[in-house]
Amino acid sequence: MGSALRRFDARVLQLMARNVEVPLALSNLAARAQVMAAHVHITRHLALSGDRLTDLARRAGMTKQAMAPLVDQCAAWGLVTRAVDPLDARARRVQFTAVGLAWLQAFRDAVAQAEAEFREEVGQEVATVVAIGLEAYAGA
Repeated sequence: MGSALRRFDARVLQLMARNVEVPLALSNLAARAQVMAAHVHITRHLALSGDRLTDLARRAGMTKQAMAPLVDQCAAWGLVTRAVDPLDARARRVQFTAVGLAWLQAFRDAVAQAEAEFREEVGQEVATVVAIGLEAYAGA
């Protein structure tokens, strides 16, 4: 499963690197393998309304200490910002920027295409069985 996940993530990043809607600097980072699957955790798990770092890390299955440098790097790339939490001025919220929202859409498009390629390669029946099995495994 690990090999399949790495292959899928690599394909998603490859598709994102070729997406003309993604800003050129980010496409170049993805094309040169500077963007890793770990960075995609932010894309997968950050709510559109933003999240505290601890909540983002928890949803991604990471520690706050592991997530913080990824957020810092994504902030340096212009994907996210850290803003004061309106509910607690001591806390900060990680939020997508406009560039980050374009990145998110490119991610969604790439995942959809990679899933379609998977279904085409293994067949619809096998893809359905795999999906059901993964849903059962994830829900256990």
